[in-house]
Order: sequence, then C-alpha cells, then structure tokens
Amino acid sequence: MPRLLLQMSRVIIWILLLVFCCSACASPLNRTPSPGKIELGKTIYLVSHGWHAGIVLKHSAIPLDIQPVFADFPDTEYLEIGWGDREFYQEPDPHTGILLKAALLPTPSVLHILGFDGPVQAAFPHSEIISIKISSTALKLLSQSIAASFSRDKAGRIHSLGPGLYGNSRFYKSNESYHIFNTCNVWTARILQNVGLPVEPTFAVRVEALMSQVRQIGTVIQFTPKPSE
Repeated sequence: MPRLLLQMSRVIIWILLLVFCCSACASPLNRTPSPGKIELGKTIYLVSHGWHAGIVLKHSAIPLDIQPVFADFPDTEYLEIGWGDREFYQEPDPHTGILLKAALLPTPSVLHILGFDGPVQAAFPHSEIISIKISSTALKLLSQSIAASFSRDKAGRIHSLGPGLYGNSRFYKSNESYHIFNTCNVWTARILQNVGLPVEPTFAVRVEALMSQVRQIGTVIQFTPKPSE
C-alpha cells in the first residue's frame, strides 16, 4: 500500500506539472531584459543538490544595508541560500504525505542559509556548480530579492527557526508560500531573473531544467560526479 500511494502521488504530481507546463507554453514568455554590456565584476554560484539548487554569494560582496539579514554568519566567507517548503525542508526523512501536500497545497516556506569558507568546490564536492558573472548593481538587486523573502516581526527583525541541515546553517521563516507553481527551483530561477539574467522560472520546476538554463549563461566549474567515481 505505501508503494502504491507513492506511485499514485508521483503520477498526480507529474500530471499537474504537465498541465502547468503546457498552459505556460501557450502564453508568451515575460523575460526580464538582459543586463547588456556592463561591467560584470561579481561572481555568484548555483549549486545543484539533486532536487533543488542553492545560490552562493561572497559574504563581503553583499551590500552593507543588507548585511544585517545575515547577522548570524558574521565571519564566513560565503553564504549559500536555499528556499523551500517548511515541513519538507526541515524534515530529515520526509514521507510521501509531506511531499504530496507540498506539491498540491500552498504551504509555509523557509529559507536555509549556510555559512562556509571557500573554495566553493570544497564545500560541495558532490554537486554540480556553475559560476555566473554579474554586475555590482545586479548583485545588490539579487541580495535585495533574497532579503525580501524573509519573514519579519513587527519591529522588522528576522528570527532563526533553528539549526539547518548541515554545517554552519540555519532555517528562517519566509513570507512566501510554496506550491506547485512556486517550487524551490522556480523561486531560485525568479531570483536570478529579477537581476536581468535570461532564466525562465516557468521552465525551472525541476532542478535539471534550472541548471540547464543556467549552463547557457554561466560556466560549469564542477560537474556532478558519476556514482562510480
């Protein structure tokens, strides 16, 4: 019965994804204009974790007015930011019910922040990593977009929900809802699109679809190792 339930849930999810993608194909794309020929002096990274991707920023490059958002990581060289369904993301061993609810119903979400010291490849030795060059203006806009996803109290403060999944990481409540039209990879694609990168969130439901788009605009600096390696 559990196996049958899992199979049924996968079928339902993929049917909904298919309907969504087909309806999106019938409408014109609303792409953000590319940044054009401007100084691209900043580097960000996209790291694939197999089911979602995280955005990595150099801590010192984040504008000073946004630094307080990351006050829990004062001395780290890099920050990796991920986003997703609150229950699924925080559950070490998520079950089918959580997965199905996250896919079919609007649910609360969280941000996952990891602080680490480079190089990025050493922090994620088993992940595909793509570097992307952007301008200082784009980096500020990207930082602002991420900061806008945090939930704040009446005084404007951000509070941690507790330790994260690995290393020096923590969870934070987000003000956005997770659902089939706003998955973790769609959120990441939207953050990148907001700064003028030619990434289409509509076609980034799966992590591979997101990484495939980003490979066209960035440089793959580490491939995902094969199982035999």
